Amino acid sequence: MTNRVLEAVLRRDRALTVAALGAAIALAWAYLLLVPMPDDGMGGMVMMEPMAMPWSADYAALMAVMWAIMMAAMMLPSTAPTILLVATIARRQQERGLAPLRAGAFALGYLAVWTVFSLGAAAAQWALDQAAMMTGEMRLASTVLVGAVIVAAGLYEWTPLKRTCLSHCRSPLSVITQYWRPGALGAFRTGAANGLYCVGCCAVLMALLFAGGVMNLAWVAGITALVLVEKIAPRGEWLARTIGAALVLWGGFVIVHGMWT
Repeated sequence: MTNRVLEAVLRRDRALTVAALGAAIALAWAYLLLVPMPDDGMGGMVMMEPMAMPWSADYAALMAVMWAIMMAAMMLPSTAPTILLVATIARRQQERGLAPLRAGAFALGYLAVWTVFSLGAAAAQWALDQAAMMTGEMRLASTVLVGAVIVAAGLYEWTPLKRTCLSHCRSPLSVITQYWRPGALGAFRTGAANGLYCVGCCAVLMALLFAGGVMNLAWVAGITALVLVEKIAPRGEWLARTIGAALVLWGGFVIVHGMWT
């Protein structure tokens, strides 16, 4: 009886994949919405003026975890179609019942790359804090630097590297077929390869979090929407260039007029 129940469950592999993916996205966003900002040891005080902030080992670890979960919340929605495609490929290769495991291994490889990126982002935040270049609201203190980051993000949208990486993100089948190998390790490797292209596509957009506030949920949601539009909307390449032009104009305005909230 137990074997029959297990076989019946495994036959619903697509439903399992969708449910697991949806749960992962929901949990990541729930963390961002419900978990309070990590305490930096300043007694919960939010310092409006920039000052060098000492980081303890515990606080550094919490910030690294926060960045990793935030990247999962922001990137998994736009990568969901690719993860489902991996499950479909596994199912057609006579791996029915194992398709959710292959999709899960692919997602873990993808998130592993973004976790490495998160460690770099946390290190950059630490360096900026030590240089007294960020406020207690976790955003850049200099209006000129904010504008420069926005301009840089806009210019990157027009680069060949962005175009190449976005093309792979929008049509991931070539990456999947190139790196696909049997088993969970093969799926993990494929996910990591896809994650590298995704970092190349979106990493500079993530720098906008330093401009608007690392834990500013409005900015987190806005950048998530930009990534989703670029990766799955029709004519996403042209949309990316349009977004880039708008960012350059916006950043230039911030620099010239010194206006930033």
